[in-house]
Amino acid sequence: MILPALTEALSPYFRPIKYSLFPPLGLATLAGFLGPDDEVQLQDEHVEKLALDDTPDLVVIQVYITSAARAYRLADHYRKRGAHVCLGGLHVTSLPEEAAPHADTIFLGPGEDTWPAFLADLRAGRPRSRYESRVRTLDRLPPIRRDLIKRHLYLVPNSIVVSRGCPHVCDFCYKVAFFEGGRGFYTQKVDAALSEIDRLPGRHVYFLDDHLFGDARFAAALFDGMRGMGRLWQAAGTVSSVLRPGLLEKAAASGLRSLFVGFETLNPEALRAQRKAQNLHRDYGAAIRRLHDLGVMVNGSFVFGMDEDDHSVFDRTVEWAIANGVETATFHILTPYPGTALFQRMEAAGRILHRDWDLYDTRHVVFRTRSMTSETLESGYWRAYRDFYRWGSIFRGAWTKETAGGRLRHVAYAGGWKKFEPLWDFVIKTRRVCRLLPVLESVLSGFGRHPADEWRSSRTQPTEVTECDVA
Repeated sequence: MILPALTEALSPYFRPIKYSLFPPLGLATLAGFLGPDDEVQLQDEHVEKLALDDTPDLVVIQVYITSAARAYRLADHYRKRGAHVCLGGLHVTSLPEEAAPHADTIFLGPGEDTWPAFLADLRAGRPRSRYESRVRTLDRLPPIRRDLIKRHLYLVPNSIVVSRGCPHVCDFCYKVAFFEGGRGFYTQKVDAALSEIDRLPGRHVYFLDDHLFGDARFAAALFDGMRGMGRLWQAAGTVSSVLRPGLLEKAAASGLRSLFVGFETLNPEALRAQRKAQNLHRDYGAAIRRLHDLGVMVNGSFVFGMDEDDHSVFDRTVEWAIANGVETATFHILTPYPGTALFQRMEAAGRILHRDWDLYDTRHVVFRTRSMTSETLESGYWRAYRDFYRWGSIFRGAWTKETAGGRLRHVAYAGGWKKFEPLWDFVIKTRRVCRLLPVLESVLSGFGRHPADEWRSSRTQPTEVTECDVA
């Protein structure tokens, strides 16, 4: 099982920490369906060099858009060596006809129903060339094969997903096409999710769900069950879910310390154009204040290049984020991914410049812009990162906090994420990135008014494990 490196992560001189954050949980989940006598290896090219001189019976490759070319080369390599090659993932689902010539079998959509069906067909000697997901459920999911994950190579080895998809449908979202043909959002049973969390060593957990708060009843029950576990956790949610009374309080009480929030744009007309209805008529400032009041840091996501944007969007967005005390920000250039409504609309209008998927990385302009030149858009994108993460900006944002502790955590989190990239590069190359997990936990646990050690009164401390000693 192989996760090829994204194009932007392949530089031999500089490997940003974001590519060493999480292990390939999707492949480890599929590995859970294999039998006890099946020999399996899981390789992640972001953190290790691939061993390509082997002769496996079966090769499974997960394909993202900026790893597609690399994935196809790997697939062709193993097919020449006699392996049965499977390709799946977001890009394969969006462009199955492009992927099919490089594979013996392709998978469209999530694999909880199609992967076990394929394994049965393979063992019977009649594997099909194409499997399309139709049954969407996590009820009978086997335990994730975490024993295959090389934990010491990741900053956040305790990643977890307890739902699939998102209840919202935004025009630029890549995941919409992936879940076409069935339910677009569904969750595990609460007890199953809590059992998986309980099996994780250490304290820190990162939920990789697209929208952990998407089912309010599920989320509330999950947070209630987590209270007393002593976890420090991070996740993603929407502005509307942050503003929903009661739910965020349950999350913070159970250990939420940082939330990724898709603000995307400050322009209501741009939100309407991209069908981001869940953000309309929402007070972004009130959402940030609620998070900060509960001791939760904010990672804000912003997209530049919508038709409603002009050259002033960069400075306005950065200034707003700093003034509101957003701890970290992620900026993107609008990217029309194949299979999305945005791509279809732009292709019909003749605005798609090319199909060099390596450049569909939200850092390059790949469509004909309207309200500014492509050069202005790209330079403004890079300037936004520089301006937001200047030391002066970090301190300005930190001083919006009322307490000295809040200011210190802001500086530590924002500065550590962006101002010490040479240090991150060093620990990645020395294969000891996990040594910095205690630093992350310290920053998270020290922020806000809800101490993360409530578990001591009601539950045994989670097993302490030295991550670098666990392979």
